[in-house]
This record gives sequence, structure tokens and C-alpha cells, in this order.
Amino acid sequence: MTSTDPQAALTDVGAGQGTAGSGPKPLARPRLYEQLADHIGDFIEAQGLSPGDRLPPERRLAKDLGVSRATLSRALVALEVRGRLEVRHGDGAVVRDPQARVVLPPLDDAPLHELRRARAATMAALAAEAAGHPDAALRSALLADDGGVRGLDDVWSCVLRLVDDGSLLARLDLALSERMRQLGDAGADPAAVRALAEAVRRGRVESLPGAVAAVLGG
Repeated sequence: MTSTDPQAALTDVGAGQGTAGSGPKPLARPRLYEQLADHIGDFIEAQGLSPGDRLPPERRLAKDLGVSRATLSRALVALEVRGRLEVRHGDGAVVRDPQARVVLPPLDDAPLHELRRARAATMAALAAEAAGHPDAALRSALLADDGGVRGLDDVWSCVLRLVDDGSLLARLDLALSERMRQLGDAGADPAAVRALAEAVRRGRVESLPGAVAAVLGG
């Protein structure tokens, strides 16, 4: 691994690139998390990071890049899908072999434990985006505890109302959820669902991976 300081060098990658100006076709512009994923990919290449090397912790990475934790989480998931990173719970983002091809099996062939692991990644990223929604009043209106018992489907539909529910990540999450249901995945514990809703409502991004793991029985 190169001796260059990753935290310092990361902010230098892409330096001097102009910010895209407002044009007549705003829908053609990539989403911020997609631009961020490309930026981090450039950093990995520029620093010559090797498989097994770790990126800086997410909290510091988000601060250095000047983005929210929610946007960073989506970028890391995008890089994981591309096969450039592996995001390990408690171990951070680890660089993968750029030559290794990642072939996702059909969901029908995937065992339940692999589906659950994949959905933990999609749920954590979507929940982080929802927790970063700037309208705290809307988050509270959708997710505040009303004293009743709420199931995961109800809470998760509220979470998706706070994000782009037509995104690839959201559609993948839906496909995973449906396949897990077909395989008879057990329902989530109401207390865990309540804790997940509260974490999103209060914008507690750092507690979301654990809350998602509890909901999925991890």
C-alpha cells in the first residue's frame, strides 16, 4: 500500500474540476451519490490502493468530502455493487480486486442468509438517506411513535417516502424483500422496528446499521 495519507489525498482527487453548471437538461445530470462513487473510485486508482486496504472511517470520509453520511452511504453501496469495495460491518469499506468480476446470482438461487445480508446493505443505505432528509417535521410525521404496534412494511413504506423510491437501490431492496417473504422469512420484532423508525426520525445515522441488523435478526 502506498504511504500517501488517504485522508489528505482523497480531497485532492478531481481538484480543479469545474462544478456542472445549470443547463437546459437537469435530468441528464448524475445524482450526487453517483458522482461521489466515481470520485472515490478515482481516489482508489490514484493512490494505488490494493485489495484489503481500508478507506478512512465513514464519519471522517463524509467530513473530508463535504457530504452527508447518507450520500456517502449510497456511494459506498454503489461501489460495492460495482465490485470495487466490500463494506464490512464494524470494519469499514475495504478495497476489492478491481479485476474480480462480481456476478450477482438470480434471487431465486440465493439462500435466505445471503438475501438477508444483501438486504441489510440496501436497507442501511436507504435508511441513512431518509435520516438525512432535511425536513425533520416530515420525518417525525411519518415515523413518530403513535403508541400502536407498527409492522416493518408500514415503517419501511414511510422510510421510502423520504427517498427516491424509484432508484435502483430501492428497487433492489423491494426485490430482495419480496424474495425473502417467498422463502418464509420471519417477521421483524416490533421493538426492533420501533427502534429503526426512531433512529431515522431523529437522524441518528451512526445507529442505523445496528438497527437494521436487529430488524433482520442479525
